Amino acid sequence: MLDWQDIQIFLEVARSQRLTDAARRLGVDHSTLSRRTRRFEQTLNTQLFERSTHGYHLTEAGHQLLAHAEEMARHAFEAGESLTDKNHQISGQIRLGVTEGFGTWVIAPLLSAFCARHPGVTLDLLALPRVVNLSRHEADLAITIERPVSPGLVNSRLCDYRLRLYGSRDYLASHGTPKALPELAQHRLIGYVDDLIFSEQLSYLEPLLDPAVVGHPGPHFAMRSTSVTTQHAACLHGAGLAVLPCFIASTSPALGTVLDDEVDVVRQFWITARQEQRRLARVRVLWDFLREALETNHDFLMGEAPTLTIPGNA
Repeated sequence: MLDWQDIQIFLEVARSQRLTDAARRLGVDHSTLSRRTRRFEQTLNTQLFERSTHGYHLTEAGHQLLAHAEEMARHAFEAGESLTDKNHQISGQIRLGVTEGFGTWVIAPLLSAFCARHPGVTLDLLALPRVVNLSRHEADLAITIERPVSPGLVNSRLCDYRLRLYGSRDYLASHGTPKALPELAQHRLIGYVDDLIFSEQLSYLEPLLDPAVVGHPGPHFAMRSTSVTTQHAACLHGAGLAVLPCFIASTSPALGTVLDDEVDVVRQFWITARQEQRRLARVRVLWDFLREALETNHDFLMGEAPTLTIPGNA
């Protein structure tokens, strides 16, 4: 008979693909995890992983076991959920992955109200400049700028948000305010590092900088960053012009919009969870809370209201 603890170890290594990451998530020593994994393979008399400097990758036998292990994990989750529902308790840990800017400027403030309503819940907020991988169990819920298409995921459109071109009052006073797109060629810009953009949805500037419009060599990029928070700070201190979400830039009175008629970018956020996680009571409650809170803040996200409304503080 298979040991459930061995199955849990196998699942974590398969999802993480790196022993160090799996050990950290399981809270065990790296060498101990290595021994347990090899002993499990010996018990089955089957090699489950191909080991290399690039990590642990499943063999054909490993993939076969993974399907059964995922099913076992799903039933374990559902068993725990049924007990939680009977006690009518909303408690436990929820890990929410979200893009850095949205997580910092919108989701974290909103979650203050959620924490007050549900003191038995512990929230891990992963605000990162990359996509959180739900298939590897990095989080229970994710808010993304692209609609996920992986099987086994439940997703819903969460909200729209607007971005505009901004410059600081001091920068515009020193360099002038462009009146048309071709004038961007005389200005410094701030943007993302091209080869490190994790989603094409972040390529805001590319359609604005058509050489046929702005000419050659085009605007000079004074600074590039993988972080929208860093771009905001650079813009605020006069490094150049930047396309920023209104929910970030509108909180800084020293920033003003530029070329409003020509730079009006609207994007979406999506909320996603694995099917088995979506059925957990605490995850359902957070999912519904976020949908309601962001619907209330539609005007703020679209740059039509000056402040974020916190549920319970309206």
